[in-house]
Amino acid sequence: MFAEVVDLDVLTDWMDSRGLETGSIEEPELITGGTQNILMRFRRGNRSFVFRRPPPHKRANSDETMRREARVLAALAGTAVPHPALVDACPDEGVLGAAFYLMEPVDGFNPSLGLPPLHEGDRAVQRRMGFAMPEAIAALGAVDFNARGLADLGKFDGWAERQVGRWRKQLDSYSALPGYPGPDIPGVDDVGRWLEERRPADARPGLIHGDFHFANVLFRHDGGELAAVVDWELVTIGDPLLDLGHLLCSWPRRGITSVVGFNPPGLPSQDEVIAHYAAHSSRDLGNLLWYRVLACYRLGLILEGTHARACAGLAPKETGDRLHASTVSLFEQALELIG
Repeated sequence: MFAEVVDLDVLTDWMDSRGLETGSIEEPELITGGTQNILMRFRRGNRSFVFRRPPPHKRANSDETMRREARVLAALAGTAVPHPALVDACPDEGVLGAAFYLMEPVDGFNPSLGLPPLHEGDRAVQRRMGFAMPEAIAALGAVDFNARGLADLGKFDGWAERQVGRWRKQLDSYSALPGYPGPDIPGVDDVGRWLEERRPADARPGLIHGDFHFANVLFRHDGGELAAVVDWELVTIGDPLLDLGHLLCSWPRRGITSVVGFNPPGLPSQDEVIAHYAAHSSRDLGNLLWYRVLACYRLGLILEGTHARACAGLAPKETGDRLHASTVSLFEQALELIG
């Protein structure tokens, strides 16, 4: 099974060359929960590691994405942002057929996969979980990316102006995949037009995770604090209010299934989340509606890509169908927001 995704002998030799413990790789275990990249936990010597690489059917930018993730995790060391600690990275895809990196394991759980008894039964813990989320993205948005050597991670000039065209171009590119019938997404043109007509002029740069919601975090087992923000593949320089928009567009709502399948009764309301973010950030929230709609648009079109890949046999059909349903739900939410 592991030979299909990583050659353990080659990985062992590479770890030898980097001085990362000795002996054979033991207890390899694939980590579930993601839909794209490969995660494997294992032990070597007296230490545990988590390995991450792109999927077997790589996209054109998959290797560069791994290199960016590793670079950002290294730069976040010592900040207030909860994240997995980087151990080492291999930017050369020639070693294992893809760029990859190793992280320290995180002692935490993904809430979208189910809650432990403490978190399932204690509404106060659930409420704390909800408030820990905006605190994390407020901390990320406050990181001095210039001082951390990340100024060239993304081009901020014209960032807001590029958003609709950037993601619409990505949607149009899916038509090149065999078997994809084309987008069946309610309001995709109307939402894009609304965003173009109401673009804010005062966007401020900062680090953004790019896909921030409950499925991309790990919580501590002993309470409602975050253990780590994970899945950094869309990290870039942008306006951090987009991360708040992503959190809100995926936030569980009464009577509506959450995009991330997580809906405990003790979570704070969206209005409380917004107020909590405002209390932990210096950013002006006057144009937050635009960022909320953009988050629905952007995330919906990204998820549609997995549906297109599933139609082409490059991703599981069940996953593609589920994420297409999420795309439709996100655009319905966007249409509701813009009235």
